[in-house]
Amino acid sequence: MTKRSLSCWNSTGFADNEVNSLSQLLRRLTESGVDFVVVGGFAGVLHGSALVTRDLDICAFLTPENIERLRDTLKDLNPHHRMTPQRLSFLQVPRPGEIVNNLYLKTDWGVVDIMSSILGLGDFEALKAKAEWIEIGGKSCRLISLPDLILAKEAMGREKDLLAAKELRAIAVKRDRTKSGPELEID
Repeated sequence: MTKRSLSCWNSTGFADNEVNSLSQLLRRLTESGVDFVVVGGFAGVLHGSALVTRDLDICAFLTPENIERLRDTLKDLNPHHRMTPQRLSFLQVPRPGEIVNNLYLKTDWGVVDIMSSILGLGDFEALKAKAEWIEIGGKSCRLISLPDLILAKEAMGREKDLLAAKELRAIAVKRDRTKSGPELEID
């Protein structure tokens, strides 16, 4: 696993308030005690993608204990289920001990989707095993590896994900070239 830093996105800083809010949300989740891996479009941004995202996707075990940690972490951010017509409060649903596979939440700082597995890759443990580390406000959290992110985007099969996978492949090639050093020409 390698370690990356969230201290700087690019030479101009954060792209907009939305990205800054997602960054703050990620920092708070990092401090929560929930073990997770950052996945999705925001992971792409952290790997160097220029594509904009409007949500934070993470993969984690959604045990009753982790759900309670998440509730405690998000309670002052008005978390509610964005996929329910009634916009049910995450502070009340799911009930204690109830099993869930995914959570799709809207908070005052932005959208956070929490999945227990990722299409094409498997569950949290499979992602965690190959994840990289990223530093957020002096704390570390896991970031899906670039090869796994590419596979996940391709498995989704949506046009926007296939476009992201193409860009991420270019980033991977550039990284590989940088690691191997300059190419030598032999006559």
